[in-house]
Amino acid sequence: MIQYENENVRIYQSSLYVTTSAVIELDEAIILTDPNWLPQEVEEIRIYINQIIKDKQLYIIYTHSDFDHIIGSGAFPNAKVIATNKFSENKHKEEAMNQVHTFDQKYYLQRNYKPVYPQVDHIVSKDGQELALGTSKLTFYLAPGHTDDGLFTVIEPSGIFLSGDYLSDVEFPFIYSSYLDYLKTIAKANDIFSRHNISIHVPGHGHTTENVEEIQSRIEFSENYLNHLLDDLDNMEEVLQRKYPFFEGMKKLHNDNKELAMKEMEKPS
Repeated sequence: MIQYENENVRIYQSSLYVTTSAVIELDEAIILTDPNWLPQEVEEIRIYINQIIKDKQLYIIYTHSDFDHIIGSGAFPNAKVIATNKFSENKHKEEAMNQVHTFDQKYYLQRNYKPVYPQVDHIVSKDGQELALGTSKLTFYLAPGHTDDGLFTVIEPSGIFLSGDYLSDVEFPFIYSSYLDYLKTIAKANDIFSRHNISIHVPGHGHTTENVEEIQSRIEFSENYLNHLLDDLDNMEEVLQRKYPFFEGMKKLHNDNKELAMKEMEKPS
């Protein structure tokens, strides 16, 4: 389904986990993020891009290497890929592709393309790295914590903030790589929000918003969750239960977050 649309932006929402794929039409290029999930959903995105591409170059931004975010990669063989250096150097590429294969086998899914781990053309290795595409500018920020290869992107002058699996309104923070990195990444998101004129926020899971107060609220909630994850002074589990309709399906991840954070904080400095 199409979750959000304006003159230059179309956000596709998968039937699974409110996962998004953004298609952004610039004067000189087309930007796509994380094509996913189901074969017919990827095909719908591909058909739309073929309708609007004309003589423009397609760029795909992979926000991180979780298998659900790279599952549609093989459908766009002519795209130039943007991702972080750690995405490119990922030692678990084969594992990610095995997860794609297992998913398709489990649900009897056939695709009209061969899923492949993306080969990165534009490697992001530092905060503030930029890519000029005609009159548009993409500014990148490393965003580890959820995974170690996460990426934030700001597109100007459109004011679009692509946050990957951070700042969702349907998921609390899922910490897969590092609690301390996640804290720093959320602080970085706050800094990005204050330094850039953000008018549209697109999360990897959840709903696109133009509401500045909503964007700030998502940042503040993530900060609060992380800061109280271990002491649980605010009865965080009860807060999550009220805030997220699908919390029962995510409860184990909350407990995993606490376990990971506790181990990380106990390590000698």
